[in-house]
Amino acid sequence: MLHCNMNTPITIQLGLEDLLGDLHHARRTRELGRLALLAYCEVRGWARQAGKPDLAESAARMFTEDPCASKDEFLEKIDRLIMTLEQHQQAYQQSSARHPRPEAAFRPSLAQ
Repeated sequence: MLHCNMNTPITIQLGLEDLLGDLHHARRTRELGRLALLAYCEVRGWARQAGKPDLAESAARMFTEDPCASKDEFLEKIDRLIMTLEQHQQAYQQSSARHPRPEAAFRPSLAQ
């Protein structure tokens, strides 16, 4: 059986960017069902792929151990989750700035 591991740092980073875009859009439009789906399923899935089991557990606990009593409480938890993901995104961006991809060094110069 052929197994291809697509969990490269760039795919993890791009997946996080897509996830944050989806979360921001759903938050802005107050789509509570979409936010719940993204937080419970997509954030957990991304966190597992990224090797962040604590974040996956935290997203699951939002719904299983400490369910929200109000819409405002739910949105506050979503906002905290988004802030946490944005911190991870900043860490990825700082890491990629320090360690550029190898193919970038081999781009031909157009200023010849």
